[in-house]
Amino acid sequence: MKRNRYQFGLALLTGFFLLATLFAVLLYAFTPATPVTRGPLLLAAFVAILLGSLVCILFLLRWLLRPYRQLVGEAEKASTGVRGYKSKDEGEFVLETFQSVVAQLQEQRKALEQLSAQASKRADSAERFSERIVASVPSGLIAFDGSGRSMVINAPGRVLLEVDGAALGQPAASLLQKIPQLAELVENCLKTGKLYRREEIETLTADNHPRRLGATVAPIDLSTGEGQRGAVCLLTDITEVTHLREQVALKKNLESLGEMSAGLAHEFKNAIATLHGYVQLLQNLEMNETGRTAASSLLNEVRNLSDMVTSFLNFARPQPLQLDEVQLNELVDDCATELAPLFKQRAVELVIAGTAGVPPAPGSAGILPAGASLLIRADERMLRQALLNLIRNAAEAIPEDKSERRVEVQISTDRDHAGRVWAVVEIVDTGVGIPIADLQRIFIPFFTTKPTGHGVGLALAHRVITQHSGTLAAANSPDGGAVFSLRLPLPD
Repeated sequence: MKRNRYQFGLALLTGFFLLATLFAVLLYAFTPATPVTRGPLLLAAFVAILLGSLVCILFLLRWLLRPYRQLVGEAEKASTGVRGYKSKDEGEFVLETFQSVVAQLQEQRKALEQLSAQASKRADSAERFSERIVASVPSGLIAFDGSGRSMVINAPGRVLLEVDGAALGQPAASLLQKIPQLAELVENCLKTGKLYRREEIETLTADNHPRRLGATVAPIDLSTGEGQRGAVCLLTDITEVTHLREQVALKKNLESLGEMSAGLAHEFKNAIATLHGYVQLLQNLEMNETGRTAASSLLNEVRNLSDMVTSFLNFARPQPLQLDEVQLNELVDDCATELAPLFKQRAVELVIAGTAGVPPAPGSAGILPAGASLLIRADERMLRQALLNLIRNAAEAIPEDKSERRVEVQISTDRDHAGRVWAVVEIVDTGVGIPIADLQRIFIPFFTTKPTGHGVGLALAHRVITQHSGTLAAANSPDGGAVFSLRLPLPD
């Protein structure tokens, strides 16, 4: 209201000044042009115009200084000591007020900087904590963004994928090109958001050894505000677990089959003994040449059948182990000496590789000095029979028309991730290898691919090795031929 009256007064004075000026101009225009009449009139008009200009200038200055006066008024209202400041100059009062406001703003800025530093510190701490969690996860962890490029790969993940630090930012198809099944799971998860739990994936290591991975692929929300979906992949090497599971299943099957075979073989042996007696009786009778030949052939078949039944009985009725300290490399040399006539007959070269020492870390190996050997606790007679079967099968697996004819026996040691040290014997031949469909069946009793075999030798070798708390596995070599890997625990 006060402001409206002020504006009205200012407008009234301005109008009065303009009317006075207009009146002076009209008066001057209509007054006779004589010095006596125009002199006082001009003086009066000049004085009126001067006073009106001063009043306008005064009101103009007051209008220009109005923000300043408003600021002073607001400062007086905001001040707690209004009475103490009234005696001071307004400029000094305003200056002190602004200094107080600036000081408060600086204090607030410091407080904001402290809050920002604390928030940044908490964010850094949370980020470091997340990085430690990702790094401490024993499984491989790989995260992909919405475009399918890798964002995070922890150390176990790099080991399983066999990649280095340059793998970050690569597309899933390029990063997982050696594991196409896993790449397909990641792409489907990114497209559809489907969750894959405990998928088993078969792949090969850099040295072409089979490996089984357990994979879980789950979608993740990237919180970008655009609805983008990423994917996180957890990988675990389950090769040993799967192998042990298969070994346990095979062991149960062999036990059941062995019990059944024991009863059948016992009945067969009685019948074979009777046949053997009748054949010998026939040979004592007077017969022509054809009869004698037939009786001799029948006797050979009965003897072969008797040997086969004896092998079945040996498998079906395992004997308790007589454990003793055995020099593994010496035992392999003895087997090589015993099988030398067979290798000479088949024109196959037998090579015994050097012995490796105890490795300092998982997957590594060290060489023992010359003449040193690996000492294990085993039943020497049964372990010898198992090694003889394996080395003999390797020589017999090389076809007659094969130009490269060699069997190599490599003795080494290996330390697993649990820190346990194993003696490893690998028997590699240059044959045609084992069909993929037969790899899971070659240790089953009575299964054989040989025209004259009984299918008991490998099954018996497998049972002997498992009785020694070891493992026996078969695979195909990248260069052709088969590889039988025998692992036995070394004494602590």
